[in-house]
Amino acid sequence: MANTYHQLFIHCIFSTKGRFKLIHEHVKEDLYQFITGIIKKEGHKLMAINGMPDHIHLFIGYNPDLSLAALMRSIKSKSTQYLKSKKGISTFAWQEGYGAFSYAKSQVPVVCKYIENQEQHHKKASFEEEYVKLLERFGVAYNPKYLWG
Repeated sequence: MANTYHQLFIHCIFSTKGRFKLIHEHVKEDLYQFITGIIKKEGHKLMAINGMPDHIHLFIGYNPDLSLAALMRSIKSKSTQYLKSKKGISTFAWQEGYGAFSYAKSQVPVVCKYIENQEQHHKKASFEEEYVKLLERFGVAYNPKYLWG
């Protein structure tokens, strides 16, 4: 083939180190805009972003020219520097690792709505419950001993 074509949608979830509630309302929108810029600069398309004070959900139209691991390293390291230097959160850090789940195009509206409604969702379930449920729904093997590091 002369060209490369792809249609990949990835839902990524990652939390603050120790799941400390450090993403406060006064920094949330700026952080999301900053992360959106990283995603676009790396050649991906942001479909949705939202989260809670202790974690973030990203849903991206993924461009396989860059590995997902490299994209996540870039997002986490640059956003950590941003929050420390520009927002004065000197203790900020992301937990090592992340979750990544793929979806079909037909599922895009449902996943976007799920991410957009995080505040409502977390009135019923904790981050830990939500994350384990996703791992189990996708059949991802995990050892609970190492899940929260």
